[in-house]
Amino acid sequence: MRSVEAAASWPVENVAVAVVQDGTVVGSLGDQQRVFPLASVTKLLTSYAVLVAVEEGAVEWDQPAGPPGATVRHLIAHTAGYAFEKAEVQAEPGTRRIYSNAGFDVLASFVGEACEMPFATYLHEAVFVPLGMKASALVGSAGAGAESSAGDLALFAAELLSPTLVSAALVREATSVVFPGLNGVLPGYGMQKPNDWGLGFEIRDGKSPHWTGDAHSPRTFGHFGQSGTFLWVDPEIASACVALTDLRFGPWAVQAWTPFSDGVRAELVSRRA
Repeated sequence: MRSVEAAASWPVENVAVAVVQDGTVVGSLGDQQRVFPLASVTKLLTSYAVLVAVEEGAVEWDQPAGPPGATVRHLIAHTAGYAFEKAEVQAEPGTRRIYSNAGFDVLASFVGEACEMPFATYLHEAVFVPLGMKASALVGSAGAGAESSAGDLALFAAELLSPTLVSAALVREATSVVFPGLNGVLPGYGMQKPNDWGLGFEIRDGKSPHWTGDAHSPRTFGHFGQSGTFLWVDPEIASACVALTDLRFGPWAVQAWTPFSDGVRAELVSRRA
């Protein structure tokens, strides 16, 4: 795919891109095995492990977890009321979309206890091993402490497009808006009204500005990370894109990612024509 070549002009030392369509890598750039810190793209991996735990019956969405009145569903959807970096309650559960790394740490601890093993071990065994993600590991926070390669995340993206570890219905639920209508700040892009989110997956919907392409469908979901990384899935074209860099998110990414993703999407659509 010629569109991925645009990433070679980004002001980064290292970049790896993988584009997946219908479960197959159809475009790539850079070292597909190079390991990068994912920052908040970690939340996609953590969330998928939680989906496996729900599918297995180890935890339930409406099980109490976190601050009083909150549930597993609140924690994974950033509506438990926790602050960004501390498990300090700033709002009643279900009333605001407060993006929270602390909430994901509480969530991971809860799931680990329910599964009787450290959460990093559960993530490894429930997601990385069955998908063959040999370069991936959770080395820090469940919200921002994973590392992986473009090759591994391409395998994960293919799983999101055609689930094998959990039911397709559960993935549809997780990538649909929960607690709709809540406003909140999307880090790096400001206040969004509403700031729609699924069960751990950010939903594009009608957000503007946004890190995905302007042409992406409202159903597009994924996450970006402050380490200069992103993964999006556009189910309307059965396609996904992973981009990993070694330059922290900043104005360069805001300027580069949207036109890049629009170019990738346009080429993917043309492949179907």
